[in-house]
Amino acid sequence: MDIVRHMGRLAATMAFLLVPAPVALAGEATPAAVAAALPQLDAYIRDAIANGLVPGLSVAVVFDDKVVFLEGYGVRDVGKPETVDADTVFQIASLSKPLSSTIVAALVSQGSVSWDSRIADIDPEFRLSGPYPSAEVTIADLFAHRSGLPGNAGNDLEQLGFDRDTILERLRLVEPSSSFRAGYAYSNFGLTEGGVAAAGAAGMTWEEAADAMLYAPLGMTSTSSRYSDFVARPDRAAPHVWYDGRWQALTTRMPDAQAPAGGVSTTVRDLAQWMRLELGFGAFDGEQLVDQAALARTHLPVMARGIHPITGQPSFYALGWDIQYGKQGEVWTHAGAFSTGARTVVSMLPGERLGIVVLANAFPTGMPDAIAGTFFDLVFEGAPTRDWATAWNALYASILGPASEASKALYGTPPVDAEPALPLAAYVGTYDNDYIGTAVVAEQDGGLVLKLGPDGVNVHALSHFDRDIFTYFPYAETPDVPYPLSFMIGPHQIATQLMIEDLDTVGFGTLVRQED
Repeated sequence: MDIVRHMGRLAATMAFLLVPAPVALAGEATPAAVAAALPQLDAYIRDAIANGLVPGLSVAVVFDDKVVFLEGYGVRDVGKPETVDADTVFQIASLSKPLSSTIVAALVSQGSVSWDSRIADIDPEFRLSGPYPSAEVTIADLFAHRSGLPGNAGNDLEQLGFDRDTILERLRLVEPSSSFRAGYAYSNFGLTEGGVAAAGAAGMTWEEAADAMLYAPLGMTSTSSRYSDFVARPDRAAPHVWYDGRWQALTTRMPDAQAPAGGVSTTVRDLAQWMRLELGFGAFDGEQLVDQAALARTHLPVMARGIHPITGQPSFYALGWDIQYGKQGEVWTHAGAFSTGARTVVSMLPGERLGIVVLANAFPTGMPDAIAGTFFDLVFEGAPTRDWATAWNALYASILGPASEASKALYGTPPVDAEPALPLAAYVGTYDNDYIGTAVVAEQDGGLVLKLGPDGVNVHALSHFDRDIFTYFPYAETPDVPYPLSFMIGPHQIATQLMIEDLDTVGFGTLVRQED
């Protein structure tokens, strides 16, 4: 999951919030109850769009192996006339994870691998930081986020533009956040390795496996794990962020490096077919496409995730799925978000053969969760039990807003007694470490620029803040939020190290100057 990728200290909290709240349910999902809920759901969503709570979204509902609701709302891109429909393609971020779990279950079904296959046996080049986890970690461990990898491991490298192979290779440098299998840490690139290794054992790339094992068999013709396919779709939703008091499409997001964890683009029409497969326990149109036992393994709780901040109910992580328990029994659910402007959720009640998926082209917003919560209330209670949108949006605002405002307060304006910088030549040079790679600080137009990523593809102007501290604005989705970088000065009044705070989430923010 990509959410708030530039705020590492919030990653654990926000990854938890990206799992939608379980709904306290009563009653039974009868055909009459579902039919009565759908027009009310439609009215609720239209009201949200009219009030500007989200630019555009699409929704599908499956009940008793039938697609009973399929609709789009709002616009694909604010300021343009094209509207969202059931065939509008959205990037779904971490909602990719349960789809990837289904894909691996299909690979397990055909005998290519098992959920307990050791990565060392099927992808021997992959390493974690320690010899024992490297030898023993399995596909299931990686899909359950219990390998010990910190949640942000690899996310920073992806934002710099490194490819999948480079990122997975560098994970061996990252110290664990917990003992192997002892702690939960939501890791995009841990799960990505699990998917890539499983596909490789079947002689396929991940993208080939996704097509062959899920998208083609279910007729998901608008679904892809390749960003190039997404941008080639004429009917696609632009990502939006809330900036300067309105929804704006400020940037894009290319997630190919973490395709199993967050790289799927799709429509609600296609996802409705996947929900039918899931709620059919691997059966689809009368054929058992995925072995029931292999798929059932994905829904078995593995890791306790704590208490949900909205409902106060416990949450568990399985294999690419969040599993919760309400009055209607087991709930299979997952959500996704890109801080660049995507928010998605799926929630299914297998005991009722009922599910809903919501895709939105905006971040931050709690509307997908609110729509799912309101829908289940309408089905089982006959009316909403609470204002889900206000609850979810308030939660986002309480976490994201203060963090951005704190950074702006600390680094938005240099102190009145700021000390002058050394001559710019003191900072110019090449800095590196094995994880981040090379950072080049150069003079340009009378100031300094920072070049990061492969071949220095990311170029940022630096602004002086105080003596050897500078600031920059690395994220297009938050163009007014500055981040600091500090130079350590040696005895010859030349910088010897560079510390980039927003790249220090797994301990590699310090880069050492290289000799000329």
